[in-house]
Amino acid sequence: MAAQLQQLQAKAEYFVAQLDKELAKFPQIVKFEQTTHVPKAYAAIGSFSIFVILIFFNIFAGFLTTLLGFVLPAYFSMRALETKGPEDDIQWLTYWTVFGFFSFLESFSVRLLLYYVPYYYTIKALAITWLMLPQTQGAKVVYGKFLRPVLAQFIKASPSPAVPQAAPAPQ
Repeated sequence: MAAQLQQLQAKAEYFVAQLDKELAKFPQIVKFEQTTHVPKAYAAIGSFSIFVILIFFNIFAGFLTTLLGFVLPAYFSMRALETKGPEDDIQWLTYWTVFGFFSFLESFSVRLLLYYVPYYYTIKALAITWLMLPQTQGAKVVYGKFLRPVLAQFIKASPSPAVPQAAPAPQ
């Protein structure tokens, strides 16, 4: 049992060290650490934990999920505009299309959803996270499987996407 606890502690320390290294890339966070004398990794973990708890217990959950769906994607969208390649532009343009569509639908049914779907905002926060993460590319999945086929009948869309799809690997 003690060996497992030490192994878990070593993994946690490694995670905190990696997080600290990543957060060091942001001057505002480094300045926060210098001002408050709170290690940036602990501040990030604490902030994230409070964020999750507030959403889970439905405290400011509507505001926080909207904030989640806007702030980080807006930051990455602005960064994408400054890069040369189209891949990140496509990721964020697709995200904003899907996010806007779901926000539009939600505006009509939020009270109904809150009444019938327990932990609605927790589910919404997880869905937004899945949509925005470049690793999962959830927005591309939703757009390709659901939105594009529906919207194609209302706009002049070509039968194939404008973005070239990856060719299948040769056998």
